Amino acid sequence: MNRQHRIEITRRSMLRSAAAAAIFGPLFKATEGSVSAQPTVNRNSAPSTLKITDMRACRVAANYDYPLIRIYTNQDVYGLGEVRDAGVEGIALILKAHLVGKNPLDIEGNLRILRQFANHGRMGGGYSAVDMALHDIAGKVYGVPAYRLIGDKNHDRIRIYADTTSHPDPKVYAERMRKRREMGLTFFKMDLQSDMLADRPGALDERGVCTEKGLGYLCEYIAAIRDVLPPDAPLAADHFGPLNINDSIRYARAFEPYRLAWAEDLLQVSEDDQYPYLNWQAYKTISDATVTPVLTGEDIFGLQAGFRPLLEHRALDAIHPDIETSGGLLETKKIADYAALCGIQIAMHHAGSPIGGFAGYHCAATFGNNFLAMENHALDMPWWQDLVTGLPKPIIDKG
Repeated sequence: MNRQHRIEITRRSMLRSAAAAAIFGPLFKATEGSVSAQPTVNRNSAPSTLKITDMRACRVAANYDYPLIRIYTNQDVYGLGEVRDAGVEGIALILKAHLVGKNPLDIEGNLRILRQFANHGRMGGGYSAVDMALHDIAGKVYGVPAYRLIGDKNHDRIRIYADTTSHPDPKVYAERMRKRREMGLTFFKMDLQSDMLADRPGALDERGVCTEKGLGYLCEYIAAIRDVLPPDAPLAADHFGPLNINDSIRYARAFEPYRLAWAEDLLQVSEDDQYPYLNWQAYKTISDATVTPVLTGEDIFGLQAGFRPLLEHRALDAIHPDIETSGGLLETKKIADYAALCGIQIAMHHAGSPIGGFAGYHCAATFGNNFLAMENHALDMPWWQDLVTGLPKPIIDKG
């Protein structure tokens, strides 16, 4: 090839590049704006040559520790993700060897490789963190919010429900809930641990489960909380102790006069080797025996091996995935859509940092009318929102 021929090919290549820029440039510029806290994305990079080069992690000490990861690329675009609260960042770091050298924009392809290393409980945290980081990278490269990568935006704001620390004195407990209301929250949850009744004779049996007398005491707490909330305010309850099927039915029936939004994770003792939260037969027995809505799901990973049997058999009134265990944005979106097909509502558990929080907000923005609310377990930590910059504050604004 002579020099003149090389110059002509180079000239034609430049013209083709300019034409492509004329076509695609405005498409990406139309989405410019503060969609990312990272202002230095190289808009001239070629996504086809983007490669993952590293993954690193740190842990933030909090009410529950927050294990955070960052996935690096060869074009200075990074993605952030979060392993499940109180988990271990190593659950994500062991996946690095399967990601380095891969194109981060092939989200489903990368996750397919990692799926064999994920499981229920905290073992879903590594996979879920990687999913978040890959969506973060893709959103930055394409110049769109992360929710746009998984669906349409159906919600401009995400309703937050308040978790509230318990107290043995019903009046003190009610005062704590009243302060939640003063924050502007409109959806509430309370813990009803059996150890609040440890000093009340005859309240607990030898297993630490409430007797009929003890259930009466628990209902006193609910009544005290109801007195400081608007009559129609949703109020959920959690942390009941080591309940089996019959215990769960007793508790749920005792709560019926108080119209709880849900009774969460009632079943803690399973007769077989299953995780209690996967036992759809047991949960269907419980939910069929009471009008109190029944919910579980924060420790379940995935749709097929996790939520699907519970949904198909209508064993619950609502599900409760945690995006840091359930599989990140992509898998949680599939779970929510399938729940909608089955006529089941969805709430979201979250006790992590704003990184996992925003992954959940973006995901929930695409949910349908079956979405209820997403938890925030850091309402008493004023520095929680200071972990991130580049967005309007307060992050949680009047619920």
